[in-house]
Amino acid sequence: MTNIDSLPIAEVGFPGPLRDKLVSAICDGRKTSTTSFVAEYQIENEPLPQVGSRQAVVDSEGRRLVTIETTDVEQVRLSDVPWEHARDEGEGHSSLSEWRIAHERFWEDDELRAFPMDPTFVVDDNTLVVLERFRVLD
Repeated sequence: MTNIDSLPIAEVGFPGPLRDKLVSAICDGRKTSTTSFVAEYQIENEPLPQVGSRQAVVDSEGRRLVTIETTDVEQVRLSDVPWEHARDEGEGHSSLSEWRIAHERFWEDDELRAFPMDPTFVVDDNTLVVLERFRVLD
């Protein structure tokens, strides 16, 4: 088994209450999927996640808590995100539209806009997203 300290890190949300909530959901098994923009990978010149890759999930303090392994990766338009994926993000949304409203609010927040993206970026049905599924290994 790979030592958690040698793995690349997985950050969900921004440090603070949201990250702590998401990390808790990963650790207790409620969160088994996540969604990100294809544009984020392009801006950072990083490849999309790969099935079988492992990462250490970190909390707001940067502590490595658990290891996750990517089990599935798909690139789709935002309008094509299936309910099963949204539900498995473990945030307690009761519908796909509720999930999308919450995610659009996050994605269009000033904190994410501080990320080196086009400041006029707008989320719409055609925005390309990465759907990643994972499992906790330890």
